[in-house]
Amino acid sequence: MRKLKNSELNRLSVDGFKEAKKTPIIIVLDNIRSLNNIGSVFRTSDAFLIEKIYLCGITAKPPHKDIHKTALGSTDTVAWEYAENTIDLIEKLKTENIKICAIEQAENAIMLNDFNVESNTKYALVFGNEVKGVAQDVVSASDFVIEIPQFGTKHSLNISVSCGVVVWDVFGKLQQP
Repeated sequence: MRKLKNSELNRLSVDGFKEAKKTPIIIVLDNIRSLNNIGSVFRTSDAFLIEKIYLCGITAKPPHKDIHKTALGSTDTVAWEYAENTIDLIEKLKTENIKICAIEQAENAIMLNDFNVESNTKYALVFGNEVKGVAQDVVSASDFVIEIPQFGTKHSLNISVSCGVVVWDVFGKLQQP
């Protein structure tokens, strides 16, 4: 086997990305403090043609060199918007018939592998602060709470890793007929 060159990967141009049909997923970052995590979420969002990212509360906004370091230009492709208050944003998204999914460990959470997507439904996946997680008022306002199954000694995954795992899973489920 031979590794492919970047020129052989047939990736979209920036304009091609902006014109492409997007995956009906919105990502909400609830008070993320790490600029590298924010950049990583942008890069994952680019990879899966995510419709939009909302940066809420203390979550930093592009342009910033530490976001750019991990985003590798995806802040130029993925649509994003800043919202000061996460719960206000959640209430707005709900009026647009978007299903809100907090990614958190909570009572009656649905394990990611057991989460079933509905066709013709748009989902907002909410990822929380590296220490405190998704704020309780946001968890309470969510339509679903999804938990990533874990089997080791640690209680959580890094937010950018969580985003990659959940987006990959939901993206795959949305692609099924």
